[in-house]
Amino acid sequence: MSAPATGATSGTAKAAKPDPRSLAAASADTFVTSQPAAFKTAPKDKIFRTNVTSGLRGLQHVEYQRTYDGLPVYGGDFVVTTNASGGVLSSSVNQTEALNVGTKATVTAAQAARVSRAKVSRVSTVSSPRLTVLAEGSGRLVYETVVSGHQKRAETKLHVMVDAKSGKVVKTWDEVRDAADDQSNYHGTVDLSTAATSMTDPQRPGHQCGGQGGSAYTGTDSAWGNGSGTNLETACVDVLYAVQKEWDMLKAWLGRNGTNGNGRGFPARVGLSDVNAYWNGSYTNFGHNQANNKQATSVDVVGHENGHAVFTNTPGGDGGGGNEKGGMNESAGDIFGALTEHYINEPAQYDPPDYLVGEEVDLVGQGPIRNMYNPGAKGDPNCYSSSIPRTEVHKAAGPQNHWFYLLAEGSNPTNGNPTSPTCNNSTVTGIGIQKAGQIFMGGLNKKVSSWTHARARVATVQAAKELFAGSSAECNAVKSAWSAVSVPAQSGEPAC
Repeated sequence: MSAPATGATSGTAKAAKPDPRSLAAASADTFVTSQPAAFKTAPKDKIFRTNVTSGLRGLQHVEYQRTYDGLPVYGGDFVVTTNASGGVLSSSVNQTEALNVGTKATVTAAQAARVSRAKVSRVSTVSSPRLTVLAEGSGRLVYETVVSGHQKRAETKLHVMVDAKSGKVVKTWDEVRDAADDQSNYHGTVDLSTAATSMTDPQRPGHQCGGQGGSAYTGTDSAWGNGSGTNLETACVDVLYAVQKEWDMLKAWLGRNGTNGNGRGFPARVGLSDVNAYWNGSYTNFGHNQANNKQATSVDVVGHENGHAVFTNTPGGDGGGGNEKGGMNESAGDIFGALTEHYINEPAQYDPPDYLVGEEVDLVGQGPIRNMYNPGAKGDPNCYSSSIPRTEVHKAAGPQNHWFYLLAEGSNPTNGNPTSPTCNNSTVTGIGIQKAGQIFMGGLNKKVSSWTHARARVATVQAAKELFAGSSAECNAVKSAWSAVSVPAQSGEPAC
C-alpha cells in the first residue's frame, strides 16, 4: 500500500488529539490490505490512496486508485468510509471482477490519436495517447486521448478511449458540462467578499470572476456592477454572490470544505457569446438568454455549474459512465442549485427558493428548463427505466431530481410546495431539504467511476445510516423515495 498514513508525538510532549483524517487513512489502508477479494485486487495491481475527504459527523471518505502491470486503470477506484475514530463503516467499489488482461498494444499511439481527433469537428489540441487499462469485466487495453476544440459552437474537452488491439473507439466522455454596494441583476444590492480592487474572493481561495480572457475584473474600489442585465461586471456580481453562498451552504449544511472538498474553488468567466453556461473541468463560463437581455447567472444556474465542479471533485470524478452518469451529474448540478437557493432564502421579488431550474433567466423564452418535482412537465422522465442510459443527459437528470424532491419535500408537502407524482403510486414523507442534501452529499462521497442510479441508492442508504445512526426515519425515507422513482432495492443494500 503506497502513501501510508503516518503520525508521531514527542515522548515528552502531551500527545495531541489524533487527526481524524490520519486515523481514517491508516485504518482504511489496513482494511484494504486485509480484504483483497472485496476490492477485486489482482496480482499485478498496485493500490494507492489518493485523497481523504471529511464530511459531517466526523465521517471520513478515503479514496483509492490502482495501476495494473504499471499502467493506469480507469475504473479501478474505490472508497472506504470511516467514523471519526477510524472505524471502518462501509466501502464502495467500482470493479466487478479482478483484472486479467494483456498489456501489449497492436495499435500504435499515432493511430489512436488520428482516430480520436476525428471525433471532434474543430480541433485545437490533441494530447499524447496514454496506454491505459479500462476496468470493464476482466479489463480492456485502451489508449486514452483528450481532444480539445469545438463541436458546432460549443467548447469540448473530449476524452476518447480507443481499443489498443482493434483500433475502435470504445468509450468517450466530455469534461465540458453545459447548461451589498455591489449591484446585481437578480438580487438587488448585495455585499460581496472581494479584494479591494479586483473581483477575487480572498476568503474563498480560487474563486474569482472576469471576462473571456480569464483574468478577474479590476476597478478603483470594491463597488461592482450597475444592476443591468447586459452589464458583464454586474453578471460577475451575480456569479460571485451565488458561489459565495454555495460555498457557505456546503460548509454549514453539508460539512464540505470548499467546492473541491479541500478548501478551494474555481474561477468563473462571463460574456460567453452563446445561449448557454458550462463547466469545463477548470472554470465555469456563463452566457446569456435567447432574448439577450439577461445573463445566465441566476443562483440556480451558477449553483448548477459550480455543482458540476463538486461532482467532478468527489470520488469517481465525472468521466465515463455514459449518459446515465452524465444525467446524474446534470441532476447533481440542479440539486446544488436548489440547495443554494434554499440556503439563501431570498424574498419573492428576487430569486426565492424553489425546485425549478433557470426560471429567472428564461433561457430560451419558455420559462424553466427543468422541473424537479415533476420532470415530466418539461418532457423529461419522472421515473427510472432501462432507457435512461441511452437518454440525453439533461433529460436523464429527471429520475434523480425527482428522487431528491421526494426525499426533501415528500409527495404531498404541507409547507406550500407542489405535490409530486410517484411512479409506484406510493406516498412519500419528506425529511427536509437540509437532511436530503446531507444524504445526497454523503452518497457522492461514496461515488465510483461507473456511477448508476442503483449504486446511488445503495450509497445514499448507507449515508443515511451513517449520518443519522440513532434514527431509521431518514434511511427509510431514502428507500421510499428511490422506490417511488422506480429504482428498486438492490442486492447488498443495508437494512434500516
